[in-house]
Amino acid sequence: MKREIDINDISDGRLYGLNDMVRADCNDCLGCSSCCRGMGDSIVLDPRDIFQMSLGTGKSPKELLETCLELNVVEGIILPHLKLAGETEACPFLNSEGRCRIHKFRPGICRLFPLGRMYENREIKYFLQIHECPKPSKGKVKVKKWLDVPEAKQYEQFILEWHYLLLDLQDEMEKRQEDQFQKDVNMLLLQLFYLCPYEADRDFYQQFQERKHKISQAFIVKP
Repeated sequence: MKREIDINDISDGRLYGLNDMVRADCNDCLGCSSCCRGMGDSIVLDPRDIFQMSLGTGKSPKELLETCLELNVVEGIILPHLKLAGETEACPFLNSEGRCRIHKFRPGICRLFPLGRMYENREIKYFLQIHECPKPSKGKVKVKKWLDVPEAKQYEQFILEWHYLLLDLQDEMEKRQEDQFQKDVNMLLLQLFYLCPYEADRDFYQQFQERKHKISQAFIVKP
């Protein structure tokens, strides 16, 4: 999605690739769960997050949306995010010790933190957010290891394609300026990528490509 930020205000001024070392290792957090509380509606989920969370919880996408997720409009696009609860606005997957119950299946934003992503020339660069995590004396770790995602390059390509698909859909909605068109885009987006269950025994990325093709055919008109 579109965000205007000054990288020098929030980072150490460096950009990193998957194989670069970055000072982000929090030593297993040692019981700290600050980044799992008070995040509002900022933990926006992509289709792979829903696929992974379904695997980790045994719940269907529909059940997840009915229990621990909420929908919100992000720049004209309706997307799900984690529904925080209680006085501390805690993640619904925190246990009583402040540890993640679905750590192996956690969302991409959680994997990334305290790193952020930038999209330039159809490439992803990572930056270290220096004001977000309260843990001192972080250790160095390779970005790819920190993300802890199998087939990191394939995952990164998916993130790129999802990002630019949303931008393309936004562009079409801005061109048309029709309420019904915007409603149709959002309904199909939610149905294809979030509500329709993914097959656990099939490659997720292949399923994503099939669904991306369907929505692109339906709504994206290239010049």
